[in-house]
Amino acid sequence: MLAILCRILARGEGVGPSDRANENGGATNKIFFNIKSTHTPQAQENQLFKSLPLTVRHVQATESRLQAIYDAAKLGLKGDTLALASGLRPEEYQHLCQFDALAEMAARKGKADGEREMADILHKAAREGDAKAALEILKHQHGWVAKQSISVDIDQRISITQALQEAEMRVVEVVDAVHQIQR
Repeated sequence: MLAILCRILARGEGVGPSDRANENGGATNKIFFNIKSTHTPQAQENQLFKSLPLTVRHVQATESRLQAIYDAAKLGLKGDTLALASGLRPEEYQHLCQFDALAEMAARKGKADGEREMADILHKAAREGDAKAALEILKHQHGWVAKQSISVDIDQRISITQALQEAEMRVVEVVDAVHQIQR
């Protein structure tokens, strides 16, 4: 069926556009295909008309669209979710960013303002005594890492006088042992 449509389009047969304004103000093009089936004699006589609606959306970086992109980026959305939240299809958003630098700038500005707002909240909480917020700032902004291992060092310290007393006691024990053997 697709091959037949392609051949018909290539020859320019059976094609007739119909332009009508839709409810959004854009043009809706309907393309009518005159398809002739050659499988049966009856089908050759009957002509089928199929209508394929085609809606072309012209996407422009209007103030309201840029504001929608900014608001979505400020919430932390990226990529396809940012496009959909802005009222665009992902491919429309990509084309808009390619052809109009203001769209990408609106997304960057929204992301930066969102990060700034969250950073202000986190710093305010840390200044007001929230230890967890302060630790998160230290970890993520300043690269601080809590010590993960604990080293245990056990040092036995013996004083010199105690060492001399212990040595003297051993000598006394040896001397007593020698005296008992000699007896």
